[in-house]
Amino acid sequence: MLAAAAAAHAAPVTVVDDHGQRITLAQPARRIVSLAPHVTELLFAAGAGPQVVATVRHGTYPDAARALPQVGDSHALDLERIAALRPDVLVVWLHGSAAGQLERLKALKIPIFHSEPRDLAAIGDNLRRLGQLAGTSATADGAAQRYADELAQLRQRYAQRTPVRVFYQVWHQPLLTVNGQHLISDVIRSCGGVNVFADQTALVPSVSAEAVLAARPQALATSTMDGRLDDSLAQWQRFKSFAPVRQQAVIVLPADHISRHTPRILLGTRQLCEGLERVRNGEPVALPAASAPAAR
Repeated sequence: MLAAAAAAHAAPVTVVDDHGQRITLAQPARRIVSLAPHVTELLFAAGAGPQVVATVRHGTYPDAARALPQVGDSHALDLERIAALRPDVLVVWLHGSAAGQLERLKALKIPIFHSEPRDLAAIGDNLRRLGQLAGTSATADGAAQRYADELAQLRQRYAQRTPVRVFYQVWHQPLLTVNGQHLISDVIRSCGGVNVFADQTALVPSVSAEAVLAARPQALATSTMDGRLDDSLAQWQRFKSFAPVRQQAVIVLPADHISRHTPRILLGTRQLCEGLERVRNGEPVALPAASAPAAR
């Protein structure tokens, strides 16, 4: 029986990534290099943490990932160091890689798995496929099912509620938002919200303050690194008739709970859903405390 289990563990694995490419390994990956913060988090959630031999800057969740060597960031990767680690597979995020880096990675002749979850359901699917890649399907499938169950519960409770028009502010200078294809739009829909810029062509379009006012959002949502209040919302205070300001319908989320393509996004989804429910009921949304001023 032990021999059979060992043989199964050493059997070839074939997984299709988010670009539709088939990745075949002679056996489940024992050495994985993660080249995006969300990938590191997904691998640990899928039970593959022990196989991760390197990550990138900001790939520090969960705590166990903090001990991993870092081989670069979204601007530059240390290709020599990556090659020296002798990984069985690289897991990358195209939108988080500097232009040209992927071509240089391909030159290393190491299998590449693209993780590009574009909606909430795809996060659970990524967990399952990364588990297949690493031979940790039992853990990964369990994590994916728990994630799917919690997402279904949130949608059942909030998705069909009275629609609330939402402006999501990604950044304030320049003023950036998301279109209907962005993951955050799926979060908004799951809460019964309507993204007022869903019809924009660009995934993360630049908009003017005048366009935001003309879109008549009922709520404004945004994120900060620590989920605390900072000066990114100051520009809206001068528009006293702007509904989110007038009705105290501003929702501030921790960035890692809304921008990471991982199960933790359900923390941000729940917070947004609860905030939009207060807006529906005509209740003010409590703002978080302000961030501490930067050290001089």
